[in-house]
Amino acid sequence: MRRSSAQGVLYGQTVANVAGIANSDLECMDILYLEGRVTAGRLAEVTGLTTGAITGVVDRLEKAGLVRRERDEKDRRKVFIAVVPEAIANLGQFYVPMQQAMEKVFGAYSDEELRLLLRFANEAHKGALAATEALKGLLDTPPEKRPELKLKKRPRQS
Repeated sequence: MRRSSAQGVLYGQTVANVAGIANSDLECMDILYLEGRVTAGRLAEVTGLTTGAITGVVDRLEKAGLVRRERDEKDRRKVFIAVVPEAIANLGQFYVPMQQAMEKVFGAYSDEELRLLLRFANEAHKGALAATEALKGLLDTPPEKRPELKLKKRPRQS
């Protein structure tokens, strides 16, 4: 699982490099695609980034033609961030090799096995969300009361 997760991160980094954007920006694009049209505040909430950082992400994605800002029809002060559908199609081409590889892997399993794997993936996702929320709780803990991170000190190189 860890190797697959790490490889997914590395694949995403490669897609971001090929697309000419930062990996964190690509991750935000993915969240926007999954969440749909959202406010910058919601994107900040989902990613854990500050609203200031999200403004920079959205500025870069908008400049790259990947997202657009849309004013709410009912409340003109409210702005939504939406993906540009054509841009998703263009980015999607970089995921075709991964999709084909996964289809080949999934093709070796029965429907019953695939249902089990899907259940596992969904439950693992819920576990990861819970663990992330628990870890985020440490952010509200004063640094002196957080568990100590013990790292080995490396000798200085001259």
